[in-house]
Amino acid sequence: MNDNNCDGLRIGVVGSGSWGTAIANLLALKGFSIDLWAFEKNIKEDIANFSENRIFLPGVKLSPNIHPSNDLKKVASGKDLLLLVVPSHVMRETANKISDFVTKDMTIVSASKGIENKTHLTMTGVLSEIFSNIPENLFAVLSGPSFASEVAKKIPTLVAVASKNQKTAELVQHAFATPYFRVYTSNDITGVELGGATKNVIAIAAGMADGLNFGLNTRAAIITRGLTEIRRLGLNLGANPRTFVGLAGVGDLILTCTGNLSRNYTVGKLLGEGKKIDDILSEMKMVAEGVKTAKSVYNLSQRIGVEMPISCEIYNILYNDISPKEAVHRLMTRELREELDEI
Repeated sequence: MNDNNCDGLRIGVVGSGSWGTAIANLLALKGFSIDLWAFEKNIKEDIANFSENRIFLPGVKLSPNIHPSNDLKKVASGKDLLLLVVPSHVMRETANKISDFVTKDMTIVSASKGIENKTHLTMTGVLSEIFSNIPENLFAVLSGPSFASEVAKKIPTLVAVASKNQKTAELVQHAFATPYFRVYTSNDITGVELGGATKNVIAIAAGMADGLNFGLNTRAAIITRGLTEIRRLGLNLGANPRTFVGLAGVGDLILTCTGNLSRNYTVGKLLGEGKKIDDILSEMKMVAEGVKTAKSVYNLSQRIGVEMPISCEIYNILYNDISPKEAVHRLMTRELREELDEI
């Protein structure tokens, strides 16, 4: 099925974190019957018994149209639309487990944001490699400024769905669209995914600045120069530069750098306050994607020769034990230059 008529669409959602649960509920409230895969047995039981994900989306009453399961085969088999919403570092492992259940006519949507450490592939890159029987025009990515808890509360939210095929993008657009969740289409998968992944690294920097008690000047500078880095990387990888002034670019960047609901901002703030990254992560229930993505972005930028000084210093703080204050000094005393890139 790959048209704009969503009636009877069979949908599976793989991943029951806050975002996976929120979008499963959004679709369920539209009347779709949603099979939702949970890794944890207690989450599956909570949703089944109490209609609530008390770990990752507490306080939100979930639709009875959500059918939770710990069985990947049940959730992935026989679907028209399959959404993968798992942390980026387990995307490959999860996709491998369901590869025998996906068929060449399924539409595959990634709603995860990250870049794989070893391969430097985005999530659709990982999925297209594993689901090699599915044509590239049936892959899509959903991204944009969208905190799960706010979507669950039906707060007006705008996102983008990208696919190389317009009909695929429109199918996902119509499936998700509600009066409080507006979806725009794009054909720039590369730009949408890079924007969604790399903004998490910049959000750590923004949070760190607040943890150091810097002011609004600093935050504005980080967002602006961070966007320059994201755009620079994207252009070198073939993205459309206009994507980075859209929802999946500057929109998601602003949200993640300024919202106290952002896990990556929170990690950065705690780093700025002097806490160690291992201690921060050990106390977090949910994944801050920017921590692992910082390594991917650093290694990728070094490999292809793209200058990303803020991202580089976040990598040094996370993996080389450089202090936040030293990183700030290094950034502020770099060689002076013109603001605008040539491209």
